[in-house]
Amino acid sequence: MALVKATKRVADPQLEAERPSSASATEFAEQLGSGEPARRRQTVRDLARFPEGIPILCDHLEREPAVSVRSVIMTALIQSRSGAAVEGLIRYLRSENTALRNEAIEALQEMPEDIAPYMEALLSDPESDVRIFAVNILAVLPNSRAPEWLQRVILEDGHVNVCAAAVDCLAEVGTPAAIPALKELRLRFGDQPFMTFAIGAALKRIGEAQ
Repeated sequence: MALVKATKRVADPQLEAERPSSASATEFAEQLGSGEPARRRQTVRDLARFPEGIPILCDHLEREPAVSVRSVIMTALIQSRSGAAVEGLIRYLRSENTALRNEAIEALQEMPEDIAPYMEALLSDPESDVRIFAVNILAVLPNSRAPEWLQRVILEDGHVNVCAAAVDCLAEVGTPAAIPALKELRLRFGDQPFMTFAIGAALKRIGEAQ
């Protein structure tokens, strides 16, 4: 789903007229319970103007049934470039709602500088699924430390699926510095044919890129 590139919005005269001329984030938040998606979308935009509105929008995500409203919320969170937005989105990496979890991953991928301070903790999370999602975020993260983080994963993480995800990412962003770690991983998981194949492909790709 497109989270940032939004089409030009045409204001609804009735909604504009009914908006409070001066209201707090708390007062705007009450309008998130409206039964009209258009009103909720406008409320999201209003709340995004307040720093204290960002946590409110993060909390509302799991209760919001309309994809169009969630999209506006995600765009607002990305554009806020705030730690509160990143922390609010990170918690949805544990969500059982697959669509919401994927939307959170996509949003975090659009916030490379903001998610970077949280990456080491995510890569060390007790839950392997969260570590895999962190690797998926790294796959498109334009951060100079991405190859270093991925190498650390394949050297230190004992979960084969986490390592497999990191190998796939290294095939795309890895440098020759990753070759020794990949070879060591191949020895560690030599009894896993799919890992042997993936590591071989990564080594070949990195070698050809030299």
